[in-house]
Amino acid sequence: MIQKFSSAFAAVMLLLTGVNAQSVLSGRVTDPNGDPLQGAHVVLEEALIGVFTDDEGNYSFGSIKRDQVTIRSTYLGYEKFSSIVLLESGENNFPISMKPLPYVTDEVVVTATRLAPKAPATFQNIEKKELEKLNLGQDLPFLLNWTPSLVATSDAGAGVGYTGMRIRGSDQTRINVTVNGIPINDSESQGVFWVNMPDLASSLSSIQIQRGLGSSTNGSGAFGASVNMETNNAQQEAGGAIDNSYGSFNTRKHTVEFNSGILKNGFAIEGRLSNIQSDGYIDRATSDLRSYYLAGGYYGKKTMVKAITFSGAERTYQSWYGTPQSRLENDVEGMLQHAANEGYSEEQTENLLNSGRTYNFYLYDNEVDDYQQDHYQLHLVHEFNPDLKLSLAGHYTYGRGFFEQYRNDDEFSDYGLENPIIGLDTITETDLIRRRWLENDFYGATYSLDYSKGGHKFTLGGGLHFYRGDHFGEIVWAEYSQDIDHLQQYYFNVGNKDDYSVYGKWEYATGKWNFMADLQYRRVDYETFGVDNDQVAIDVSRNFNFFNPKVGARYDLNSRNAFYVYLGRGNREPVRNDFIDALEGTEPEAETLNNLELGYTYQTESFQLNLNGYAMIYENQLVLTGELNDVGSSIRRNVNESYRLGIEADATVQVAKNLWLNANLTLSRNRIGRFDEVVYDYTNGFDVLVNEFEDTDISFSPEVISAGRLIYQPLEGLELMLISKYVGDQYLDNTSNEAKKIDAYWVNDLRIGYKIKDVLFKEIEISLLVNNILDAEYSSNGYTYSYVFGSPITENFFYPQAGTNFLAGLRLSF
Repeated sequence: MIQKFSSAFAAVMLLLTGVNAQSVLSGRVTDPNGDPLQGAHVVLEEALIGVFTDDEGNYSFGSIKRDQVTIRSTYLGYEKFSSIVLLESGENNFPISMKPLPYVTDEVVVTATRLAPKAPATFQNIEKKELEKLNLGQDLPFLLNWTPSLVATSDAGAGVGYTGMRIRGSDQTRINVTVNGIPINDSESQGVFWVNMPDLASSLSSIQIQRGLGSSTNGSGAFGASVNMETNNAQQEAGGAIDNSYGSFNTRKHTVEFNSGILKNGFAIEGRLSNIQSDGYIDRATSDLRSYYLAGGYYGKKTMVKAITFSGAERTYQSWYGTPQSRLENDVEGMLQHAANEGYSEEQTENLLNSGRTYNFYLYDNEVDDYQQDHYQLHLVHEFNPDLKLSLAGHYTYGRGFFEQYRNDDEFSDYGLENPIIGLDTITETDLIRRRWLENDFYGATYSLDYSKGGHKFTLGGGLHFYRGDHFGEIVWAEYSQDIDHLQQYYFNVGNKDDYSVYGKWEYATGKWNFMADLQYRRVDYETFGVDNDQVAIDVSRNFNFFNPKVGARYDLNSRNAFYVYLGRGNREPVRNDFIDALEGTEPEAETLNNLELGYTYQTESFQLNLNGYAMIYENQLVLTGELNDVGSSIRRNVNESYRLGIEADATVQVAKNLWLNANLTLSRNRIGRFDEVVYDYTNGFDVLVNEFEDTDISFSPEVISAGRLIYQPLEGLELMLISKYVGDQYLDNTSNEAKKIDAYWVNDLRIGYKIKDVLFKEIEISLLVNNILDAEYSSNGYTYSYVFGSPITENFFYPQAGTNFLAGLRLSF
């Protein structure tokens, strides 16, 4: 399979590089004084390819197969430039003069945590225009699914509700996510829950995905990638939009946006209200998501002050359990055996036998997750002079919510309760309904001081972040409840985490060379105490001190060819469950990642190619062992040696007039040097079996990931896009067992978009997105566990994704 995709990709690239030129458009980007603007981003609106100006401010596009194009140029601190250019056959020269903005721009907020256009590292920038094309209600991981090395997953099967992503095989807990430089990852689990931020994409101006360690950012260390999001910049003109969509599974999205533009007094305000609902592909996997975004600020010549608040409230019916393999294969005997193994009731067994691919284990009407998260940010940017800028930010996030569960035949002792006596009978078990709560506060500040002079740029920055979280459970109802009060609390514990960091960056551009050095010190203090949900007392107090150095260099051989090398070392603390599930007398150790990136970029006027080779060498990586704690949760342990090696290719080319292709391919090898699988044998009580493995695959790390977008623009305003995604086999655990894996899948989506400008509204856009047009049956996620009861038993569970489905939208901009 790898050979087939490699050969196909190479053949396509060779074919595409043979496109003959028709027109060439070139020029120079300068400021009003005629001085060149190095690193200005110049794009053609009709194309996918953009270029950055060289040290003399020059840009060039070739092989243009149009009579006219719309050229756009952006540069930090300058007004956006846009113009229609009429082309003649052959050479066309079009100089661009850009005007400085009369105020400090929002983009300064994220410059400290983002990589510069010619930074020697592996990254990709995604602009608002690209996000809007697919934003019809699905969560952000699905809007980014076409980017290199990314795999998106959905519990409910249709991209709405609980979703997630992996980059280079690293899951959401290992991807550092920020909004305007503010950490989003949960402090204790280090996960990111996109369901708590519905329709955030509608309020984003851009996203930068850094693969590997990337640059120093606030929050938990990146162990696979960083996703750096920037919210909307202030607009010079007032406007707004009404955006509605509807589709399969009764999925609908309703969004209203407004902005005042920057007023004469320098103030601006903008906002958004959104509601997304879906019945889900999986049975009963409904979602009801509500969110808002509100930002207001003052934009002065030297100072910007901006306040931002956004919130998400979600109520989703749980679909966390997955679908047993026997159900997906319609194996009646296997389903009956599974029901017997799990002790299913008659109702649960009938549900399993009669549900099909959309099976959902949960039957209780209110088996829901109900959570709300409110974010508040305050940003201050001051420009002392053109060479010296200061950025300060304060933030506060308040989260609270619960998930409710119906439990069959739970023991009273599991809730710290005495067995009730009814008549002459002692009752030891009861059906009950419980809620498990999380209420937390996360607050802190970030800062950066930037100084630029003579090609040098120095940044001093860092952050202080504090987390205070309460975990507790309540009994809502019990069948036998003589001594149980309504909403009686049955456990309570606290998690506190303090995170301090300081970093220094040096960037230097001279001639054909770009250098980068990034040094970060980070201290983490974590404690948790109280009684956990299994009635076991927990008492953890750990401190970590990390030094994370990164260096890189890029060499531009000429205007078309460039090479870069990046070397970094990162460290990361264990998550909450690693501490509380550790074996008695042991503690989890921090993980270390050594990251090498070697890259090559080739860029002509109509063709771009990015090649990157990476090595991610881990020390003490925490991986799943197959062990379970006393309530059945998976346990992770440190392994001495593990690594990820890979090659990434990403290319964009104009195939023919009005036809563009963007394609990427990742080939990787992901291994653990030695892995001990723990299996429990219940045949004669309780025995522990250990199976030793060497050189095994890391779970959920496919050897092949590929994506492509074929874009055709036959008429002005009309765009057809075919999106294709291939993901290779993924093992469910670290044993490389062919019986425990997610099969490879290939999925194709079709998008049709049509824009009409200046007719009743500033712009009318009609969109149709048909997902999985070939109706492939596939699963994108899963889990497994094994045990012995007389003979070995393995249970595999998968999260099946929807077949052919659609979303249609209408956006009115004014």
